Amino acid sequence: MDKKAQETLLILLSVSLLVNYVETMVVPAVPKIQQDFSTTETLVAWVTSAFTIVGAVVSPIFGKLGDIYGKRRMFLLSMGFYTVAVVMAGFSPNIYFLIAARALQGLGFAVFPLSLAIITDVLPPEMIATAQGIISGTMGIGTALGLVVGAFIDQDLGWQYAFHIAFVISLLLFFLAVKMVPHTGVRKKATIDYVGFSTLTAGVTLILIYLTQESSWGWFSLQSLSLLIPGIAFLGAFGWYEPRAKSPVIELRLLKIRNVLAANIAGLVSGIMILALFYGIIYYTQLPHPFGLDLDVISAGLTLAPSTLVMFIIGPLLGRLINKIGPKPILAIGSLVMMLGFYMLIVNRSTPSDVTIDSMVGMVGLLCLMIPIVNMISVSLPQEDRGVGIGMNTLIRNIGSAVGPVITTSIMSSYQGAFVLPFDGTYMVEILPSSTAFDLIFTVGIVMAVLNLVIAMTVRNYRFQAREQKKAVLTEAK
Repeated sequence: MDKKAQETLLILLSVSLLVNYVETMVVPAVPKIQQDFSTTETLVAWVTSAFTIVGAVVSPIFGKLGDIYGKRRMFLLSMGFYTVAVVMAGFSPNIYFLIAARALQGLGFAVFPLSLAIITDVLPPEMIATAQGIISGTMGIGTALGLVVGAFIDQDLGWQYAFHIAFVISLLLFFLAVKMVPHTGVRKKATIDYVGFSTLTAGVTLILIYLTQESSWGWFSLQSLSLLIPGIAFLGAFGWYEPRAKSPVIELRLLKIRNVLAANIAGLVSGIMILALFYGIIYYTQLPHPFGLDLDVISAGLTLAPSTLVMFIIGPLLGRLINKIGPKPILAIGSLVMMLGFYMLIVNRSTPSDVTIDSMVGMVGLLCLMIPIVNMISVSLPQEDRGVGIGMNTLIRNIGSAVGPVITTSIMSSYQGAFVLPFDGTYMVEILPSSTAFDLIFTVGIVMAVLNLVIAMTVRNYRFQAREQKKAVLTEAK
């Protein structure tokens, strides 16, 4: 890898790490934000939901625009929006301004799929999987930093300073990206499909709002159905119109490629598993005995820190392994390791050390899924379609990530027990998720892992011998 490629990888890695850190650092601050703005739990939940929803919608759109106008240009535009939104969030005068700033930050999530597309363009073929492993590992490192460092900043300085510090870093990285991220020189001649953009955005937005509000409104309440039914209708219209569009925003023909279809289905399932794992562990570790481990936010985050460090070390190694044995065995191994990790969380979670070991196993399994998924998308598509292809996969994984918390919270609200504690000379009863709830959450994770194992069996394997790989990919794309 030459010096220019190393610089590109370094800046893309740093930006992805920052975005994952900022997204997670908000979580420990949510109760304080609710208190500062004297708002409701339902409204403050939009501080996290707004980012997730916008990020999911813009990933394929910015990917498509990157294929048309250049990935570097769209990367810098996405990062520019993100930098402005971060400074806005730190000076929010009310909850509505903060939610709007977080939604604008969602435009910055597009840097992740664009980064994966850029490195596929600029790195030699034998280095692509390794670089994808490194960037994918930033999700774990960023999450750990957000939960731990973010909690310290929120506690000692206030949540506003968490955004102020992130803005300084964002601004620095933006100027470095202007200097270091290269033009890839590949653009696709196409017009903008405004009908496709509109129907996709409306459909995905309504469905994700439905999923994020399920715990407050219920699956089949009038409010929920008023989102679900139009959302399905918009997506149905999108599916009908896209094959007929002159320049579709998402070319559904790409799903005819076996590995692209398998990667997107596996991405949806993996998205559910990721959030079920995170939510299950974070909730369980903070619940009082005997329902959980009775840890504070910082200690709960620290139980995940070793596993995210392992992800960062294992990621590049898995990238090299894909070159030698291909993605299919790694996907299968990842599914089996995920099964083991979730099973360990069912039978072995009585101490923080137990949960740390269990999460390390689970995170390694997740990484064994994430890296082959991204690699299959990037190497199975023609260069002019990589941006939209990776963006589409990111959208699908985000939908899975939105479903994960819904499943987790639904199970926790369905299986509860009474927690009795002394209070002012009497007793207070609090209803909390029971041990059965967490057993079921982790059992759902096992089921998802089994499903991913089945998907792995359908993958067309390849090895990264440069000439043979290029020939196989071109043949598959045709």
